[in-house]
Formats: sequence, structure tokens, C-alpha cells
Amino acid sequence: MLDISREIIKKAASGDMGAFGEIYRTFSSTVYTVAFNITHNRQDAEEVTQDVFVKIFKKLDNFKFESAFSTWLYRITMNAAINTYHSRARRNKGTVNIENVDERIMQKAGASEDSQVIETALTEAGEILNHLSSEHRSCIVLREIEGLDYKEMAEVLNIPLNTVRTRLKRAREALRAYCAERGACHGL
Repeated sequence: MLDISREIIKKAASGDMGAFGEIYRTFSSTVYTVAFNITHNRQDAEEVTQDVFVKIFKKLDNFKFESAFSTWLYRITMNAAINTYHSRARRNKGTVNIENVDERIMQKAGASEDSQVIETALTEAGEILNHLSSEHRSCIVLREIEGLDYKEMAEVLNIPLNTVRTRLKRAREALRAYCAERGACHGL
């Protein structure tokens, strides 16, 4: 998990825009990735990323160094992404339009055969994750995509360690059931 020095955080909290820019450069792609993995929508992920950094800018002087800065940032990101996801779902009356592919990944891959494989994998992953509750999706994203350990997940989600284990277990069971029902997801 990425982190940044106390000195940079303190400078940014006191209004140093260069230090805040360093925080942004260090964490913006991580924030975007987490937001995209929760919302499955490029525009929503971009909006969440903007919102997260505006919140951080406004509340950075409240950060007390009781946990890692990255943990605090993940928590803000997860909450913003989940709220955005639920807002969109309510606006769409429960129908969520999953954006199939992050355009930046496709541009890097080009129009080759590999890009088709990437597109298919991202589409399937988005559709599969979309069938999980936000609590379960959050656990899967933090553990399997972001690589956080259980303790870090508990801090980010602000829940007990045993609750993380339970949610992750249930999320994996839900994924297995969904995949078994469709004859997909080999290896889960």
C-alpha cells in the first residue's frame, strides 16, 4: 500500500499546494482505480476521484496520524464510491449501466487481439462484481484487486477484523454461486 511522509502531509495541511500536488500525484491513480472497481463507470470514477481530493484538501488538517494516511484515503474513497454507486442505482431505478472498459487501458492495448482479451476480461469482471452487495464488493476490491491485508481492510472499512473475514468469505461464496450458475469463472 502506498503512503507518504508526515512532513508532506503537514505541509499540505498548512496550505502548501506543492505538497498537496505530491499527495495527488502519489494517490490519484489508486483512488481512481478503487472508485472504478466499485462504480464500474469511468465518469463516476473520475467524479469520485475529484470529490475525494476536494474532501482531503478541506479536511487534511483534521488528519491525526492515528492510522496510515493511505488508510484514511481508502476509507474516504470507498465511502464516496459506494455513495456514488448507490445514487446512480437509485437514479436508474435499480438498473446499473456498467461501462465495459476503462478507455485508458484500451488505448494502451491498442486494437490488437490482446485488447479484445482485456475488454472481455474487464467486462466479465465488472458484470460479476456488480452482482455483489456493496459490502461484499468493497471487500473483494480491497483484497483481491488492491491487495490489502485483513487488518488494513478493517481499518479502511472501519469494521472489526472478524467482520472483514466474514464478509470476504460470503463475497467469495456469492461469486462462486453466481459463476456456477452461469458455468463461468473457472478457478474460483
